[in-house]
Amino acid sequence: MWYPAKVTTAATAEPVTLDDVKRRLRVDFADEDVDIELMIASARDHAEKYCNVLFAEQTVELKCDCWGDLARLPVAPVSSVTSIAYVDTDGATQTLAADAYEQRLEGLEPAIVLAYGKQWPAIRSGSRITVTAVAGYEEAPPAVKHALLLFIADAYGTRENSKVDDWTALDALLCNFRRG
Repeated sequence: MWYPAKVTTAATAEPVTLDDVKRRLRVDFADEDVDIELMIASARDHAEKYCNVLFAEQTVELKCDCWGDLARLPVAPVSSVTSIAYVDTDGATQTLAADAYEQRLEGLEPAIVLAYGKQWPAIRSGSRITVTAVAGYEEAPPAVKHALLLFIADAYGTRENSKVDDWTALDALLCNFRRG
């Protein structure tokens, strides 16, 4: 079982920039930059939760109960696994040697598998395995950027809560990036 991911190094860039959004909104003044930046961050957060995919690169710490959980990582995409730590049967924290596993990080279904001829070490009962990884798109796909711009433009235009009662452009643009 996976536990909620903990961001240890936040994203340093958003999938869409303030300039991208202001161009879309046809805003040529700075009075609302703070509000627009908040809309950008909240739109990314919403899209990431909607799709269960990270659209901005960040470092995350993931915790699970057993080695079998590594067959499907709970975040995607993943560009690298920095470390895998566990608590051995004596209660000491250990770091798994990088040659003990293979990273299969293609696409939206990243996994870590046991290397040929190796075996997973025994872990202390009740302890957690901790995977530290760099996850998220370095540059979000165009459809995601377009969806974020649509979402932000709608939020900027209505400035209030509106009910979405049917399939929207946001749904259509993001459906290929959803994970179950």
